[in-house]
Amino acid sequence: MSDKPSVLFVCVHNAGRSQMAAAWLTHLAGDRVEVRSAGSNPGDAVNPAAVAAMAEVGIDISAETPKILTVDAVKESDVCITMGCGDTCPVFPGKRYLDWTLDDPAGQGVEAVRPIRDEIRKRVEGLIAEIAPGATAR
Repeated sequence: MSDKPSVLFVCVHNAGRSQMAAAWLTHLAGDRVEVRSAGSNPGDAVNPAAVAAMAEVGIDISAETPKILTVDAVKESDVCITMGCGDTCPVFPGKRYLDWTLDDPAGQGVEAVRPIRDEIRKRVEGLIAEIAPGATAR
């Protein structure tokens, strides 16, 4: 059992928004927060435009792969953040659930993904301030 807060990011394909959010949280909070991401219907690969957009800010997500959402992933997380998958995330007492409404980067070019990436960063910074206030933003 860890005393670190844990966060699970969930979107449908686990190929764009949730991957970018997990990467931002890992990058900005380091090992101060446990980070997971998953999808209710995972895609075959991470969205290339999301990979390119994150590379522009020095974060490499090219080796990431979409993962299936499991009950265990939810049980093991303190905060579950959904991004467009609504109520497909199982609900357990004592967990904090947030729904971040963000445009879906699927099928978009890097130009359209940049503002999504930047909005995710802002939301992740706010999350860090709440759950791990001592974590240093980079």
